[in-house]
Amino acid sequence: MSYVDEVYERVVAQNPNEPEYHQAVKEVLDSLKLVIDANEEKYRAAGLLERFVEPERIISFRVPWVDDNGTVQVNKGYRVQFNSAIGVYKGGLRFHPTVNQSILKFLGFEQTLKNSLTGLPIGGGKGGSNFNPKGKSDREVMAFCQSFMTELYRHIGPNLDCPAGDIGVGGREIGYMYGAYKRITGHYEGVLTGKGITFGGSLGRTEATGYGLIYILNEMLAHHNHSLEGKTALVSGSGNVAIYAVHKLQQYGAKVVAMCDSNGYVYDKDGIKLDIMKNIKEVRRARISEYVKEVPTAVYKDGKGIWSIPCDIALPCATQNELNLDDAKLLKANGCIAVAEGANMPSTREATEYFLENGILFMPGKAANAGGVATSALEQSQNSLRMSWTFEEVDAKLKDIMVNIFAKAAEAAERYGVPGNYVAGANIAGFEKVAEAMMAQGIV
Repeated sequence: MSYVDEVYERVVAQNPNEPEYHQAVKEVLDSLKLVIDANEEKYRAAGLLERFVEPERIISFRVPWVDDNGTVQVNKGYRVQFNSAIGVYKGGLRFHPTVNQSILKFLGFEQTLKNSLTGLPIGGGKGGSNFNPKGKSDREVMAFCQSFMTELYRHIGPNLDCPAGDIGVGGREIGYMYGAYKRITGHYEGVLTGKGITFGGSLGRTEATGYGLIYILNEMLAHHNHSLEGKTALVSGSGNVAIYAVHKLQQYGAKVVAMCDSNGYVYDKDGIKLDIMKNIKEVRRARISEYVKEVPTAVYKDGKGIWSIPCDIALPCATQNELNLDDAKLLKANGCIAVAEGANMPSTREATEYFLENGILFMPGKAANAGGVATSALEQSQNSLRMSWTFEEVDAKLKDIMVNIFAKAAEAAERYGVPGNYVAGANIAGFEKVAEAMMAQGIV
């Protein structure tokens, strides 16, 4: 049995009932087989893979809070500090009913490689809670965030672990948590990113993940003699990543004809009117179905199905495993030439393999959505320097980072004889840096 297979079997045996974590480890290790086989003797001797797939630390705690009816509620809170070989733990906090240890371990594992690809000195971590901010009042969200931070503050710091936002955690939640951290510790420091501009946030952070997705997509297309100009695109989701991906796509001359939320999707043959969509999702926090009330020519449909619409470009920006093999086949049949992942692991393993085997250009999430964490790290830098950069300065740095990520993934894929396979390329490029740091630091 190969070293890769041994380690994967160990992961499954020691972490039962954690399918998302198993999936992430399997996908990464399989794509790293060429590298691992070439270095098997030294990696085995150092137990490198066994350490690489195991989080350094998992913190689990209860979060009690009182709702507007005076009823005590209790949620579960987590922080997975996965790998600090190349820097402080860095990764988002997710507030969503589906949050569990398996999902956070998968996200922390992926985050380690993603952060490595940015070229910045940040390790991998992830955290969150099964708390659902949807439908809660501002007071309830504040009560939860303050309680959550009364435990989390013990495990984070600007030189230890610097969380950011993720699904369900935006500027409001970060603000409440930062206020609680400051009050508890008495320290005004860059311990959370995604903060408001008035208290240490970075210009460009809101747009970063969506913009970064399009910057790397544009590089991939250009590398294969394509352009975004005149292309038709589908963007799943309607949150922060999706909205700013649409914004940048439109700037590049592409037409986005469909977006969705968890209830259904809207199709607008003339192109999504982003100002209307932003008002619905960011200001009113309403369902996407409201779009057709303001744009009568658009069509709304309940449920899944966005990937059945003909397009040139597909950008899954909602959640894990939202795009399956049947969806991939539909996209191919309807003329799709490229897919880039704005969410974390939104394509199933079978869908990813189908894209790679059928000539569809595919950029995995750990490379494609790294713009968010890259700009979070730039926010950390600004906090440490006690200064603020302009939007244009941050955006230029972000674009350079995304262009460099594409170059690293393309080079690694070429070097190992799988040109155009950016899944393997991104995993290899990210892993090599982490592995070298782990080897240099000894058995820790």
